[in-house]
Amino acid sequence: MIWRRPRERPTERPQKRHGAAARETVAGWLFVAPVVVILSLFMLAPILMAMWVSLTDWNGQGSPFRAGVPFVGLDNYTRLFAEEGLARQNFMTSVRNNIYYVAIVVPTQTALALGLALIVNGRLLRGRTFFRAAFFFPSVTSSVAISVVFLFVFANSGAVNGLLDLFGLDGPQWFADSRGTLHLLLGGLGVVDPEAPPAALTSDGPFGLSWWEWLSGPSVAMTTIIVLVVWTTSGTFMLMFLAALQDIPLTLEEAARLDGAGRRQVFRHVTLPQLKPTMFLVLTLGMIATWQVFDQVYVMSQGNPAKTTLTPAFLSYQTAFDGFEYGSGTAISFVLFAIIVVLTLVQRWVMRDRRA
Repeated sequence: MIWRRPRERPTERPQKRHGAAARETVAGWLFVAPVVVILSLFMLAPILMAMWVSLTDWNGQGSPFRAGVPFVGLDNYTRLFAEEGLARQNFMTSVRNNIYYVAIVVPTQTALALGLALIVNGRLLRGRTFFRAAFFFPSVTSSVAISVVFLFVFANSGAVNGLLDLFGLDGPQWFADSRGTLHLLLGGLGVVDPEAPPAALTSDGPFGLSWWEWLSGPSVAMTTIIVLVVWTTSGTFMLMFLAALQDIPLTLEEAARLDGAGRRQVFRHVTLPQLKPTMFLVLTLGMIATWQVFDQVYVMSQGNPAKTTLTPAFLSYQTAFDGFEYGSGTAISFVLFAIIVVLTLVQRWVMRDRRA
């Protein structure tokens, strides 16, 4: 038999390869075109329209794009930071309230969600399915319905004050008490007198609020909203932690125990590092949600008492739809958006992987 060298196939021409790549690119854009059009129509276009409204003094009458709408530029933004007046005072009060709200809710709900996930992930726990459903149930219930229930629970003659009365304690008027919890704590310790604070703290502070107002802490009314939100959101984050815990190989924990590590050491050096991506997700989602809190404030307090439950999201709604100052209300929403973006980037930088 005569062996013949096989013929070498002619190499593809570069023109054909480029033509195929171009056709694939066109086909890809045709497939994603409907989604791009829908997102542009219902997301990008409204954002650009709202940005234009924030630069005007539109009062809600007619179209904001007609010729007669006053254009004020950045005045709606400067009034929130630089100009003395009610607009800056309300906005800074809402920011102060939200800072305390975020600082308490995010760590508390994260720690509670992680603890619940560790409990229901235990191998020796009986009825794990029941406990998972019970812990998750508040998260799927309507926030408006739960807010109404909390109004009755924390009423003057509600269950909470009734329980405190059994121990000989007089419960406060929860949704009518504007006193700051930090003021009450300092007064209870005898550090300062809440009725007569030091003169150095009552002087003008940053952005039109005194230092005493900045250091008030969440009010008693805001504390009830914090309790509600922590209770209703921990179940959702518990499922995220539970999925991450079940994804950790058992061999890692067994190897650590064989090396002599105790339960706390395994949790600290094995479990927590494996949960870092989920921890970042939970903290990010929690921070975004807490800066956007609206429905609980709308149902339970309307920003009262004495504006101690006022938040930027509710202030934006109140300014636009109650005060008919749509430009100022939209400006508040864009400032809130910038705050969320900046804090998310900072959190991502803090939790980045520092390995080379």
